[in-house]
Amino acid sequence: MTFLPIVARELRVASRRRTTYWSRSVTALLGIIIGVVIFLQSGNEPPLQLGQTLFVVISVLAFLYCLVAGIRSTADCLSEEKREGTLGLLFLTDLRGYDVVGGKLVATSLNAFYGLMAIVPLLAIPLLMGGITSGEFWRTALVLVNTFLFSLAAGMFVSSISKYPRKTFAATLLLLLFFSVGIPLLRIWIPWIYNSPGVNYVLQLFEPETANWYVPDLTYKKSPKDFWWAFGVIHALCWLFLGLASVIVPRSWKDNPPGVKGSLWRQRWHDWNYGNAAERPVFRQRLLDINAFFWLAARARLKPVHVWLALAVAAGLWTWGALEQGKSWIFEVGVYIATGLVLNTMLKLWIASEAGHRLGEDRKIGALELLLSTPLGVPDILRGQFLALRRQFLSPLILVLGVECIFLVAALRYGGMDADAVPVFVCFWLAGMILLVADVLALSVVGMWVGLTARNPNRATGITVARVLILPLVVGFVVMIAATMLSYESGSVDMGWKFYLILWFGLGIVADAVFGLSAWRNLQTAFREVATQRFSSAPTLLQRLFRSQPRPQ
Repeated sequence: MTFLPIVARELRVASRRRTTYWSRSVTALLGIIIGVVIFLQSGNEPPLQLGQTLFVVISVLAFLYCLVAGIRSTADCLSEEKREGTLGLLFLTDLRGYDVVGGKLVATSLNAFYGLMAIVPLLAIPLLMGGITSGEFWRTALVLVNTFLFSLAAGMFVSSISKYPRKTFAATLLLLLFFSVGIPLLRIWIPWIYNSPGVNYVLQLFEPETANWYVPDLTYKKSPKDFWWAFGVIHALCWLFLGLASVIVPRSWKDNPPGVKGSLWRQRWHDWNYGNAAERPVFRQRLLDINAFFWLAARARLKPVHVWLALAVAAGLWTWGALEQGKSWIFEVGVYIATGLVLNTMLKLWIASEAGHRLGEDRKIGALELLLSTPLGVPDILRGQFLALRRQFLSPLILVLGVECIFLVAALRYGGMDADAVPVFVCFWLAGMILLVADVLALSVVGMWVGLTARNPNRATGITVARVLILPLVVGFVVMIAATMLSYESGSVDMGWKFYLILWFGLGIVADAVFGLSAWRNLQTAFREVATQRFSSAPTLLQRLFRSQPRPQ
C-alpha cells in the first residue's frame, strides 16, 4: 500500500484547483501593498532603518497569519467528517489514523501554506536593503513555518475530539490563546513563577512567540541554544498534537452512548442553558407571546451571559493592569485606545458569528422551509432574529459605549495631551464609536443574509467580516498608496490627519451602507426563494478519495 495515500491524492486534486494558485498571488499582493505603504510613509529614512521597519512589520503580520491558520484551516476538518457520517467509512479500508490526519492536514492547509510561501520572499527585501542579516532572515522563516505547523496541529487535535463546528472553532481559539497569551500572563501574574527562574524559563519555551525574541543577531549570539530550545519545544508540540489526533480519530467517530456521569453532566448543562422542566415553559411562553422565531433563536438562555462573562474577563484584566501599574496605566491614553480596539473588535466578531448562525443551520436542515409553510412570514422571522441579537448584545453594546465615553473624558482631563493632539484624538475617538454602531447594524444584516445563502454556514462569519470590516481596510491601503504617490509630485508627503480620518470613517460608513442595504433588500425580496433552495455541500474526504479524476494529458 502506498505510504500516506490520501496525502498524495489531495495534492493531485489541489493541483487542479484554481484557488491553489490565486490564494498565494493574493497573499503576495497584500504583502506588497503593505510594503509599499511602509516605504512611502517612511519618508527620507536611511535604507538600513527602512529595511528594519519593513522586516519587523511584515514578520509580525506573518506571525499572526501563521498563528490563526489552524482556526481557519483545520479546526473543523475532522469534525465535519463526523457530522457527515463518512469518517467511519474510511476505516473500513486499510487506512490508519495518521493517513486520515495527514490527508486532512494537506487538503485543508495547502492554500494557507502557499500564502505563507508567498510572504517569505517579501522578508528577503530588507535583506537586500541591508536592514537585516541572512541569519535573521532564515531564523524568522523557520519560526513562521514552525508556528504555522503548530497552529494547524492544534486545530487538528481539537477537531479530532469535537463534533460541533462552533465548539471546535472556539476550543481551537482558546487553545492557541492559552499558549500565546495565557502562559505569558501566568508568568507575570503568579509571583512564584515570576521569582523562579527555572520554572519561568521552562514555561517561556511553550510560548510560540518566544523564538522571535532570539531572532536578532545580537540576542542569538549570546544564547543560540535558547532559540533552538524554544523552536524545538513548539515543534515537539506539533508532533504531539498530530500524534494524539492520529490515535483519537479511529476511536472518536463512533457515537458511543454517554455513561451515567456523562448523562448527568449533559442534563445539568441543558438545564443551565435552557432551564429546568419548570422554567422552560414559562420562558417559552414569554418569548412566544412576542415572536415565535424569537423563541427559536433565543431559547439558549446563557448566550447573553457568555457576552457578559467575556466583558467581565476584560474588566478583570484591565483592573489587574491598573493595580500593577498604577497611574501609568489608569491615565495612559494608549491603554484607552488598546482597550477600545479590543472591546470593539470582540463585539463585532461575535455579532458577525451569531447573526447568521441560526438561519444558516435552519436552512441547511430544511427547517426554514417548514417554517415558511406555517402562518409565520418572512417579516416575523427577520424580526425574531433581530430580537434575539438585541437580547444578546444590546446591553453589552451600551456598556461598551459608556466605558468609551468615560475613557474619552479621562483622556482629555488626565491624559496630558498637547493642545494640537486633542482635536485629533476626539475626532478619531468619536468616529470609532459611531462606526461601532454602524458596523454592528451592518454585520447583523449582512450576517443574516450570508448565513442564509452560504453553501457552508460555518464560513458565513468569515465572509461577513471580509465584506464589512476587511474590505474597507484593503481599499483604504490602496487609496493611501495612490494618494502618497501623487503627493510626491508636489513635494509634500504628509496629507494630514483629516485625510486619514475621512478615509477610514468614510470607507467604513460606505461599506456598511452598501452591503447592509443590499443585504436588507435581499432579505426582504428573496428570503423565501433562497430558504427553499438546496445547496450541494462541499465534497467530503471520502468523496474526494474515491471520485474519479480525469487523467492529465
